[in-house]
Amino acid sequence: MEDRTQAPAASPALAGPAFTLANSVPPHLWFGVSAVFHYLGPAFAVLLFPHVGVLGMAWLRIATAALVFAPLTRPWAVFARADRATRLLLVAFGVCLGVMNCSFYLALDRLPISLVAAIEFVGTIGVALVGLPRNLAALAIAVAGTLLLIDVKWSSDPVGLFWAFLNGTLFVGYIVLGHRVARAGAGDGIAGLGAAMAVALLVVLPIGFADALPAFSAPPLLLAGVGVGICSSVIPYICDQLAMSRLPRSSFALMLSLLPVTATLIGVIVLRQVPSLTDCLGIALVVAGVAFHKPAPD
Repeated sequence: MEDRTQAPAASPALAGPAFTLANSVPPHLWFGVSAVFHYLGPAFAVLLFPHVGVLGMAWLRIATAALVFAPLTRPWAVFARADRATRLLLVAFGVCLGVMNCSFYLALDRLPISLVAAIEFVGTIGVALVGLPRNLAALAIAVAGTLLLIDVKWSSDPVGLFWAFLNGTLFVGYIVLGHRVARAGAGDGIAGLGAAMAVALLVVLPIGFADALPAFSAPPLLLAGVGVGICSSVIPYICDQLAMSRLPRSSFALMLSLLPVTATLIGVIVLRQVPSLTDCLGIALVVAGVAFHKPAPD
């Protein structure tokens, strides 16, 4: 069925030589940058949890991104120019971003980053299973790897697993909605992302603002929170839009298989979460499942 949703109108600030240069860079390189920062920022966020709380850190991350995007994308103007269908798309994308980030951090507070990353990608294969029987084998492989990673945590931390699976479900929504927003091209996609991030800020405002207050009386802590926000929600999301706007969904989904590996490496380097041999086998199976599955047609 044809998607008749209009693209969000691009902000004038997003036009010109900067985006001409951005589009001259291979989309695979943009994805590579995103793959590093997608988990690098959250890994540093874990180190700040004792100071601002989990939801406070989620609020700082989204608030930073919303404030960075606002002057560039003018979300109020994007919403004013958009039709009803596009506004609904941007609101849905924003709600998804807000709740996904909160559940992601709540999971990271209780589980290793490699496990949270693995659970994120089981959903992407499950969605692609519809109408494509080949994906049943890919899903089975990825689920087997995830079960190895989960190990005893089924009984020891069911709350952490709940947040991880909720994050994985919303990550599917991020990919699907993000592709719809990116169809207009890189500039328009980032304008839509800025509008969605403003919605995400409204979603998390009553949830995490109170926990984030201590950061405003400690400048180094506030700067650290802003840095995490830029690394977590500005750099990777912009790079995703630059990659999504030029890569077929099938290619983008295949490249996602790199993310459990980058998550594990960052967990080792930043958080000293060294995986066991069983964990490594589980990660390898998840990577194989994501690489083997065939996404639904664009």
